[in-house]
Amino acid sequence: MTVPLIDPFQRAINYLRVSVTDRCDFRCVYCMSENMTFLPKKELLTLEELDRMCSTFVGLGVEKLRITGGEPLVRRGIMAFFNSMTRHLDSGALKELTLTTNGSQLERFADDLYAAGVRRVNISLDTLDEKKFADITRWGRLPQVLRGIDAAQKARMRVKLNAVALKGFNEDELFSITDWCASRDIDLTWIEVMPMGDIGNEDRLDQYWPLKDLRARLRDRFTVTELSERTGGPARYVRLEETGQKIGFITPLTHNFCESCNRVRLTCTGELYMCLGQEDMADLRPAMRNNPQNDAPLISAIREAISRKPKGHDFDYSRQTVDGRVTRHMSHTGG
Repeated sequence: MTVPLIDPFQRAINYLRVSVTDRCDFRCVYCMSENMTFLPKKELLTLEELDRMCSTFVGLGVEKLRITGGEPLVRRGIMAFFNSMTRHLDSGALKELTLTTNGSQLERFADDLYAAGVRRVNISLDTLDEKKFADITRWGRLPQVLRGIDAAQKARMRVKLNAVALKGFNEDELFSITDWCASRDIDLTWIEVMPMGDIGNEDRLDQYWPLKDLRARLRDRFTVTELSERTGGPARYVRLEETGQKIGFITPLTHNFCESCNRVRLTCTGELYMCLGQEDMADLRPAMRNNPQNDAPLISAIREAISRKPKGHDFDYSRQTVDGRVTRHMSHTGG
């Protein structure tokens, strides 16, 4: 149990992203089709099973746990799960408990999340224009999200904005979003759109705005200093000297960040994806459910899965086709 998780390329796996639901109260055009068919609730791991699964990973050396969805805060009773994870923070085994959210429910839950030990939250927000926000989320309400951001900051959580770079949609907001984040002391990370799932009439190539172009535009206005900071994750960071703020870039398509990958993703049904950009997965649910009093089979299944973690993904737009596409939606794997 105490031997850490090491993949075939000698990368220590100490970061688990857990989707607690595939449901969401938005329908973002790059993430979901408008009329999604969600999993039957009976297929989802119960909150108790999520606790057991995550606790097993913590026992195997996972130090960072990020809760995702869909939208994690629409899962009924989810605060009971956050509160149960607090014990691992108290013991020191878990260094960080955090979540990625669309912000719609933060006004309700910010104080409770902070009390459970959450100190940082990532909020997905691609535009500050109310009409464009409604268009891209299909169901979204920007004022509700902005109140959620206010609540998170009031609760003393550090907020980071994740914005997907979309050609022809938020290109004209590059500087207004940057300025808004600087005025609020909010970190900002831009993400290239990824080929995940069938999204109906939307075309990935039409949406794709390479971040090298975005960075070049920032340099036209700001003094941009490259930072050597690494978190083991996909983001690369710069500092804008005029504002002092840190900007991150996640570029799975124009820069392969896989060499330092320290994470795996657990779906709400107990499937473990060793790479976001590959279809290979391990179904951990049978090992857990068939052995309610014995974690050894679950531990063996986790170790076997980590032994298959690939060196990297294969996302590629370079030939004007979406190569390396994976069929599942981001809401299934976890944002």
